[in-house]
Amino acid sequence: MAKNIIIDAKGIYYKDLNQKIRELIRQGYQDFELVNVSGQRYLATGLDGKYNFLIKGVAGQDTAAFMRGPYLRIEGNAQDGLGNTMDDGRVVVTGMAGDVLGYAMRGGEIYIKGDVGYRVGIHMKAYKEKLPVIVIGGKAGDFLGEYMAGGVLIVLGVFSQHPNAPITGRSLGTGIHGGVIYIRGEVPKYQLASNLLVEEVDEKDMELIKIQVKNFAEELDADADLLLKEKFIRIRPKSHRPYGNLYVPN
Repeated sequence: MAKNIIIDAKGIYYKDLNQKIRELIRQGYQDFELVNVSGQRYLATGLDGKYNFLIKGVAGQDTAAFMRGPYLRIEGNAQDGLGNTMDDGRVVVTGMAGDVLGYAMRGGEIYIKGDVGYRVGIHMKAYKEKLPVIVIGGKAGDFLGEYMAGGVLIVLGVFSQHPNAPITGRSLGTGIHGGVIYIRGEVPKYQLASNLLVEEVDEKDMELIKIQVKNFAEELDADADLLLKEKFIRIRPKSHRPYGNLYVPN
């Protein structure tokens, strides 16, 4: 039977908090509730296994980095670098998240109810059965999907604190050479670079979108049917070598 524990993180230095968690894991604990979290970094970073974390507060930088397997529910916001090079598992954030979310992410799912910062999904990649997925309930900042090599980004644009802003920022998909970005609704044409293909989704796309939106809705108390009523577009690279001719001499 799984052992569970509540940890009050108020005033605990991030290194001490992480050392405490790892010591408790060695003692057989699998379910953790962390309360009064206020920016402590590296939570669940590098953990491999079926652990569950309920984090109340603001999760610090590089939470869930290099993670392989655990489930994190963050009731609050998350700072930069969430899911950095994450390999497997699931992260759910009931608030907003910062920059470079999912950097080089290789597997698992990240669901953010609100807005996210810059360079989300940068260098995401997929390999064999691994398919990393990020679903953003709000809107995204500049450089979404920059240098993306694989995986899936879905932007819903619904739960945003910026109702008058476009659904994504500038330089969407800069250098993208793999993977796919799905947008609910439209993206202003001036934000679409010449290296991108913007297409209507097909049945196969919608199968994947429905699965992920329903997962998102179940985790974050949203109406999946309502979210799926709006049309989606698919954005993908025209080339797998976007800079192939950049340094070719004349």
